[in-house]
Amino acid sequence: MSIKVIGSGMGRTGTHSLKLALEQLGFSKCYHMMELFNNPDGIAYFNKAEAGEQVDWDSLFTGYQSAVDYPVARYYKEVFAKYPDAKVIHTVRDPESWYKSCTETIFWASRPSAGRMVKMMVQLPFSSVLRKRLPILKYNGKILSGEFGNDLSNKAEVIKRFNAHTEAVQKQIPKEKLLVYNVKEGWEPLCKFLGVAVPTTPFPVSNTADEFKQRVAHIAKGARA
Repeated sequence: MSIKVIGSGMGRTGTHSLKLALEQLGFSKCYHMMELFNNPDGIAYFNKAEAGEQVDWDSLFTGYQSAVDYPVARYYKEVFAKYPDAKVIHTVRDPESWYKSCTETIFWASRPSAGRMVKMMVQLPFSSVLRKRLPILKYNGKILSGEFGNDLSNKAEVIKRFNAHTEAVQKQIPKEKLLVYNVKEGWEPLCKFLGVAVPTTPFPVSNTADEFKQRVAHIAKGARA
């Protein structure tokens, strides 16, 4: 089995909804950041990718047909080079709305308060899963700085980099292999691009800010994401 669909869109552009949609359309399982938290040994592959080393993507993606969200979106070029027959879906969102959502979720999670840190440290000695997740949390902080700079409150700079990522994807991926997609468009453009039938069920909507924060709380306790 090899990867058939690659998501190059950044987090908070509907990537979790896309994951659910792809799985419903038959491209299951779909690798998403939650998979990494549930299987934290996978961080070794992404650390290699970050260091520019060769990655055994086949081993990481054993059992998966699609991969979206971070960290995969950061290495979309390398993953596409490995699976050149795959189709790439680049999820987009209004930049202002995206930044507001990130501030309330991803950026918030990457800069935990002292109280949240203390709670996690208290539980650390009693949870082997939580200890394995610590390198993922460190990695996430590192790649956020790499993508957007150290000052996540600099909205203009962060949005500039967000838009630059979309431009880079459009230059890198052949047009016939790429769908620039807003999940608000629903099933039609997605199914047309993938060559599959349109489901009769509503398009999945998932991972609101509140749901995101609930998942972070579960992760910090060592529970499944």
